[in-house]
Amino acid sequence: MAGKKRKGTELAVFKGRKPDLTHAILLALSKEALIKYDVHKAMVKLGFKDTNYGTIKKRILILEETGYVKQVGIRKTQPGSEGILYEATFKALAALEQNRTDQDELFELMNEMDAMEYVALLARIRARKS
Repeated sequence: MAGKKRKGTELAVFKGRKPDLTHAILLALSKEALIKYDVHKAMVKLGFKDTNYGTIKKRILILEETGYVKQVGIRKTQPGSEGILYEATFKALAALEQNRTDQDELFELMNEMDAMEYVALLARIRARKS
């Protein structure tokens, strides 16, 4: 699958090896909770035909460790077997939005109240860092 030029700010989660795959995984998990096998099937349908199931498992593990994906339950798969359901977190949804948002357009559309909320949000996040 060819890379797409995006308007937004490129975040670290969408850099590195196979950023388009990461983006597609987060999009799929933002729509519904899936087990890893279902994510793999969805990626093959989207054109990632050469992507191994092991790659999907590793990518989901990394996304879970970094807070972009969370476990939300268990689903029966085969008789006697269960799979963990994963879904995108709000952090992932924010990253997807940031990735497609043109920052110049954002600031053009922002009013004074929006700007105050934006500055307050950034201040809260930076305060956690120190």
